[in-house]
Amino acid sequence: MHSTLSALAEPNRLHIVELLRDGPLSVGEVAERLGLNQPQASKHLRVLSDAGIVEVQAIANRRIYKLRAQPLIELNDWLDTFRSIWEDRFDRLDDYLRELQEQERKPDSDS
Repeated sequence: MHSTLSALAEPNRLHIVELLRDGPLSVGEVAERLGLNQPQASKHLRVLSDAGIVEVQAIANRRIYKLRAQPLIELNDWLDTFRSIWEDRFDRLDDYLRELQEQERKPDSDS
């Protein structure tokens, strides 16, 4: 999990993952689409590969990168633990706001 988050913390690598979401790309295609030179793109792709986020396939003299699902599934599962906490807090906030609205609607019994 930590290596996934560390790898995705760099904006260019996050953009690469977003590009690869639509399908596999070569290093040259990644570099072109992000406006990077090829050595920069290769360096970022190597970090993503070392973190297990992408896998590479050599076809002739091209290296094709594609996303691996497992690290992203693990990240989503981890984020789900936070979603449930926030959903519970939002539910309690909704309940509290309903109580306040009901109190405002009731005639004031002290008058």
